[in-house]
Amino acid sequence: YMLEHYIELFLPEIVSILEIMGIIVISVGCLKAFYHYMKAYLTNKNYPLRIELANALALGLEFKMGAEILKTVLVRSMNEIFILGAIILLRALLSLMIHFEIKAENSHASGEHSANDY
Repeated sequence: YMLEHYIELFLPEIVSILEIMGIIVISVGCLKAFYHYMKAYLTNKNYPLRIELANALALGLEFKMGAEILKTVLVRSMNEIFILGAIILLRALLSLMIHFEIKAENSHASGEHSANDY
């Protein structure tokens, strides 16, 4: 009973910290990508903005998914399980789409370099 009490006491704070970490990672990644976008626009240089932004979004989503997984420890009803399951599924799908986008962008960028080398 004592361990369950400590879990119920500290887990919400840990979940909140993970959520905040995800928000910070996504926010900083977006600001950094916007900064590099403006810099590339003004200097007419190429910069892998999409890859950088997608990496920040993927990492931020991983923190937020970790928080959702930890929330499952505190679930008391089937309704809460369904809601958490749907949130985890949506975030996992978003993460998968972002990773697919990163892979496609990396292969596109490497294809451009090899074509320009000739």
